Amino acid sequence: MLALCAAVSFGVSDVTGALAARRASAVTVTLIAQLAGLVVLLPALLVLPGELSLRALAIGALAGLGGCAGLIVYLRGMAIGPMGVVSPLAALVGAAVPVGWGVVVNAERVTALDVMGILAGLVAVVLVALRPRQLTDVHAGGTLLALLSGAAFGGFFVALDATPPDSGLWPLLGARLSGALLLVVVLRFAPRRMPDRRTAPLVIACGLTDMGANVLFLLATRTGALSLTALLTSLYPVAVVLLARRLTDERLTVLQASGVVLALCASALIVL
Repeated sequence: MLALCAAVSFGVSDVTGALAARRASAVTVTLIAQLAGLVVLLPALLVLPGELSLRALAIGALAGLGGCAGLIVYLRGMAIGPMGVVSPLAALVGAAVPVGWGVVVNAERVTALDVMGILAGLVAVVLVALRPRQLTDVHAGGTLLALLSGAAFGGFFVALDATPPDSGLWPLLGARLSGALLLVVVLRFAPRRMPDRRTAPLVIACGLTDMGANVLFLLATRTGALSLTALLTSLYPVAVVLLARRLTDERLTVLQASGVVLALCASALIVL
């Protein structure tokens, strides 16, 4: 349930961030969103205490560098291509990395229902991505950005799972600080188009929901297998597609609708 809530939160963050990135530079949107996320993280550190250690901060910082770089690339890809295509492609790669790591490297045991859920989930992500009439409209760079961001997100999930179990949410603080530092450096060389008053609420909403999703995912990995929690979290394109249809009039095809239903079935199999 924590992973599914994280998926919904990631979906809201993606849509609000992508809409903001169409009106301002992806780097500035990401930086402001990262800072806004501290509004959620700092109180959560007190509510969910853990043991502060150099190892927790260091691994979190490593995760933050990958996650932040992936977010910049991802928002740029979402800004130049249809959200309903870019998001599922990134999620497919983002799910494959931690699922493979959990099963092969961590030797996590999965049941028959888990295997069925994993396969159904991966197929669901592909179906949600299928939008034949728009595939030719997606800039080749947008597809590449989706794949690169997915690999970065997958590494982010793996790194967070490797943090000490008793560290609470401290790894997320390390991730946020390293990510902000990376963005400050990138801003010296990247366009600095700032969000206007109409865009600022979208950026803040992106930061709050992104951090909320990170907190939920980290808690999920502490109570369940990485391969399963990462897959459930990677179902966020379902929320993206539904929200994009509502906010930007992107319509669902029959295959996409089938993917949404299959994603729900995959979630049910894994939860069972």
